[in-house]
Amino acid sequence: MTIRSCDVLCSTILSGFLLCFGVAGCAQTPVQTLTKDSSQPLTAVATESHSPSAPDRDYVIGSDDILAVNVWQEHELSLVIPVRPDGKISLPLVGELYVAGLTAWQLQDTISRQLKEYLEHPQVTVIVQETKSQRFNVVGEVQKPGAFEFGHPLTIIDAIALAGGLRDFAQSKKMYVIRIAADGSREKIPINYNNLLKGKPSTQNIVLHSRDTVVVP
Repeated sequence: MTIRSCDVLCSTILSGFLLCFGVAGCAQTPVQTLTKDSSQPLTAVATESHSPSAPDRDYVIGSDDILAVNVWQEHELSLVIPVRPDGKISLPLVGELYVAGLTAWQLQDTISRQLKEYLEHPQVTVIVQETKSQRFNVVGEVQKPGAFEFGHPLTIIDAIALAGGLRDFAQSKKMYVIRIAADGSREKIPINYNNLLKGKPSTQNIVLHSRDTVVVP
């Protein structure tokens, strides 16, 4: 083999080596980008795991509800606790908190802020395990009178549907709701159920409160 032929062969081999190296380097680029991008959703999921579920965010806590309070990596501060009749709970370090009327999301934020006096970065999760406070009654001329629980807003029409509908001789124009205020006083709210079914503009399809009683004469 001549010197010129050897030079040509070496040049060809070197060019092939550089070409292969360049292709391999390029092939790695999208893999690195994919790995970086794919890690972002995982971070988002981990963050959301410390937040209440969607129904918990809307639910308003009341007396007798059972709450699970979890402080990440703080087992002594994590517990399952009922809401007392006075609307309060007692937690280590935090003390007594009035929680009735708050959502799980709001209570979580309140506990986190109070624990910052003792912990550097408290991560708190509040879950409503049992909804025992949100109850209403339907009595009178309905198919299934009784007490019902609800974890989301319900109206008069919803209440009658849960009670199986009206009986044949129900006086639907003379229905009313008995509402007990926080001070123990009672309010009687008249309801014309016929107008609600006809779709007439009305403010009588009210959203029920805990301890409301729907009366169907």
